[in-house]
Amino acid sequence: MNNEQVRSPLPNPLPQASEKTRVLLRDAPRKPRVVVGMSGGVDSSVTALLLKEQGYEVIGLFMKNWEDDDNSEYCSSRQDLIDAVSVADTIGIPIEAVNFAKEYKDRVFSSFLREYQAGRTPNPDILCNAEIKFKAFLDHAIALGADTIATGHYAQVREVDGLFQLLKATDQSKDQSYFLHRLNQAQLSRAMFPLGRLLKSEIRKIAEQHGLCNFAKKDSTGICFIGERPFREFLSGYLPSQPGEMRTPEGRLVGKHIGLSFYTLGQRQGLGIGGLKEAKITNKAPEAAALHEPWFVAAKDMKNNRLIVVQGHDHPTLLSSRLTALDAHWISGTAPEINYLYAAKTRYRQADAPCVVTQISAEECAVSFEQPQWAVTPGQSVVLYEGEVCLGGAIIEAGQF
Repeated sequence: MNNEQVRSPLPNPLPQASEKTRVLLRDAPRKPRVVVGMSGGVDSSVTALLLKEQGYEVIGLFMKNWEDDDNSEYCSSRQDLIDAVSVADTIGIPIEAVNFAKEYKDRVFSSFLREYQAGRTPNPDILCNAEIKFKAFLDHAIALGADTIATGHYAQVREVDGLFQLLKATDQSKDQSYFLHRLNQAQLSRAMFPLGRLLKSEIRKIAEQHGLCNFAKKDSTGICFIGERPFREFLSGYLPSQPGEMRTPEGRLVGKHIGLSFYTLGQRQGLGIGGLKEAKITNKAPEAAALHEPWFVAAKDMKNNRLIVVQGHDHPTLLSSRLTALDAHWISGTAPEINYLYAAKTRYRQADAPCVVTQISAEECAVSFEQPQWAVTPGQSVVLYEGEVCLGGAIIEAGQF
């Protein structure tokens, strides 16, 4: 696909480029211009390097999207900016820092908190991609005269008969198409993912060979732009604690919780309860051994402020053979076919699960699986695939056995 020839008008008003950037770009020879989102990490750094070597006019853009507790030990934005500037200097490209903290808080973080307060478990990285990296960032890049933007995501874009498809990355262990499934045609038409056909090991080797300072830098695994921090402690700064009971599906009281917002389906750690020990084991019967299996969060009873917990990873309450989902988004603009065999993920890094879409409307869908899925979680996304092509997805409302 020749991304640099795409010209897709966007409806939003575009921000103006800074005077500093206009000076940097004035009278520059006109090559296909790509603005690269540079986070200070190795992936986005190699993205910029590869595009520069391919002959593009590359501009780096460092996004600052979080300002709360910016000086805490968990926020690495200062060091990330230093790394991004160092890489830009090594590569020989201009770089600009832009602040999207207000947009992030209004479009992503406020929704994130509402979902948790409602008892669901949202995925802020998905909304961040749709609203910040491929909207606010894209608008700013176009104001800089960009033909396309590029990021260090592990995914691919392909144009077929005028439609843009989102494909899985070659490195399946790093594939990030799950997080990009809410992108639309206008956004994909402007996007480049140069790392889509590379392995992570190759990327680090390229960075080291070219003297990039961050070739061995640890990958970030925290919430998009918020960083890696104790999540319960972080969330408690924004949501009130409403303690309540932990009960089994049969109604037995087994503990107390600190607030339903602070737990997610399938959670094992941090429950504060161990195996039941009131029964003395005198034989090796399965029901006796089960008394000492670990506990998992199975459901939230919002009406009664109760956390429902079960023992055993494969407890039937944790399994769902079908689900309903809302707020559907299909990348091509066309919904998938009913009763056709697809594959789906109900969480990132999950293996593809064969499924069929049994019901679909403008914004809602129902999906049935060949094999029951574990801990299908309201607020997470179900993402559909046809082979290597990501079709889109929807926000899980509920799973049913």
